[in-house]
Amino acid sequence: MNEVVKTLRKIEEKYKLFQQQQFTFIRALERTREEAHDSIRPVSSIVQVQCYKDHHCYNSTDSRILSMFVSICNELRCLCQRMETVHAGDSVTKALLEKCKVLLNDSNDFSALRATYPHGVVNHLSLEEARHRYGGVVSVLPIVLDSMREWVTHSKRKLLYVEKDFKKFLAANQRPPKKKAPWRPPGKHPY
Repeated sequence: MNEVVKTLRKIEEKYKLFQQQQFTFIRALERTREEAHDSIRPVSSIVQVQCYKDHHCYNSTDSRILSMFVSICNELRCLCQRMETVHAGDSVTKALLEKCKVLLNDSNDFSALRATYPHGVVNHLSLEEARHRYGGVVSVLPIVLDSMREWVTHSKRKLLYVEKDFKKFLAANQRPPKKKAPWRPPGKHPY
C-alpha cells in the first residue's frame, strides 16, 4: 500500500509540472492539429494525442509536452493495475478503479468530460477551446487523480478498521502470558 501511495505522489508531482505548462500543451495540440488538417473535431482520446505526437509533431517542445501527457496517462494506467493487485477491495474501491480504467482507456472518448471545482484547468481555456476542443483532454488527468486519491483514502480507512478489529479480537482471545519462574543460580534449587 505504501508503494502505491509513493507512486501516486510521484505522478502527482509530474502532473503539477504538466499543469504549469498547460498553455504549452494547448498550443502544441493546436499546431499538431493544424499540421494534421484536423482542426474541426475535438481532441477526444489518448490515441489521438499519441497520433498527433508521432505523425504530425515537428517541434521538440511540442513533442516533449505531448509525450509528457501520454507518459502520465500510461503511468496512471500501470498504477491502476497495481492498485487492483494490492487491495481487492469492496464495491466502492472497485467502482473507483473501474472509472479510472475507463477514463484511461486509449480509445475512450473524453470530449464531453469536464473537470469541476476545485480544478481550474478548464477555466484557463477560452470559451471556444473549453466547449469544443480541449475541455476533455485537460480534464481527464485531474479526474483520474482525484479518483485514485479517493481509492487510497478509502482503502487506508478500510485497512485501519480491519487492523483495529483484529487487535480487538487478539486482545479478547489471547491467553495471558505465562509467568516465568524467577531465575536462580544452578544447584541451589529447593526441589
